[in-house]
Amino acid sequence: MSKGQLLGRIITMRSYQAFLLFVAALAVFAFYYLGSGKENFSSTTRRMKQNSAAHSMSPESDLYSSSSELKLSEGKSKTLESRGVLDYHLLMMFTKVDRSPGLGDKFQVALSSLVKYGKFESNEVLSLHFVSDEPSKEIGKAMLRDLLQGASFKYKVIFHDVSALTDKLFPIVEAMQKLFSAGTGTYYSDSIFFLSVALHRVMPKDISRIIQLDLDLKFKTNIRRLFEEFDNFLQSSVIGIAHEMQPVYRHTFWQYRQENPNTKVGGPPPDGMPGFNSGVMLLNLEAMRQSKLYNQLLEPNAVREFAEKYHFKGHLGDQDFFSMIGMEHPELFYVLDCGWNKQLCTWWKEHGYNDIFDQYNNCEGHIKIYHGNCNTPIPED
Repeated sequence: MSKGQLLGRIITMRSYQAFLLFVAALAVFAFYYLGSGKENFSSTTRRMKQNSAAHSMSPESDLYSSSSELKLSEGKSKTLESRGVLDYHLLMMFTKVDRSPGLGDKFQVALSSLVKYGKFESNEVLSLHFVSDEPSKEIGKAMLRDLLQGASFKYKVIFHDVSALTDKLFPIVEAMQKLFSAGTGTYYSDSIFFLSVALHRVMPKDISRIIQLDLDLKFKTNIRRLFEEFDNFLQSSVIGIAHEMQPVYRHTFWQYRQENPNTKVGGPPPDGMPGFNSGVMLLNLEAMRQSKLYNQLLEPNAVREFAEKYHFKGHLGDQDFFSMIGMEHPELFYVLDCGWNKQLCTWWKEHGYNDIFDQYNNCEGHIKIYHGNCNTPIPED
């Protein structure tokens, strides 16, 4: 073969290879940009990433992740995407269970009803956060293995050390702890029961929304619907919370009400300001971080000034703080429908407020969560 023939064959082969590369590039272009109504290159890649992420978050892979400083290896709020996975964050206190067996019973009711009605999309994960001491953590892990067994949704469980969190919280909540606690050594005198007040300062910044719940609850609907209430927040809202359904704050604000006979403070709904109940709380952590007003209200001087103005001395921890500042700044709160926190306690009806109790306790419409506060039995299904 002559040099000319050899050169011609090489040119022909390279032209053919270039043609094949052009055809391949054209095919990718058509698949990526022109596909409609069917899965394209971008959606295929996204689906592969979702499948990979979902597998890594499955219950069998890493069910229990321990943390002493509220750190997550993976975690985004509903509004943020991480490899196609949407995380919904839920937090519950689970302490001193080894000394209070009744707390374990409440935990079982709450979790079993959550699992019964809970439904999420295939690319959604419910991250369950439990603030716990070591003995309670071991009890909780054993219970969760059974309670979550029938879950139809993907989930992740994270335990947080109560002592480490208390150390972080104390400098922030010390002033309000003195005003809104029953006394040294009592249940609500512990700093940890003001966790919701400053959760935006101890949670990782990539978690922008979380729901905090009491243990004594029973779900009658899909917990995912509660997360959708975040979408109803106003621009000024940082916390979603339901009204207190007893005349607790009519009693607590009695002196202020005497000095201000026309005030709405402590009055029943719909026109009054009955205060809040912290059994179910939607915490927009990002809004809490960004709100200059809210963070100013956490300062010790602000807390003392409000307490003096309203002659306020409470015993219900974070609930008292939210109720007090809500009298002055209702714009910070999105009020949940009473059906999301149907409180069953009737203590105040039997202690001097029988004549007006029903004005506070009335709740029309569908009950979505029962709250068995003050150890009130929750109705059976």
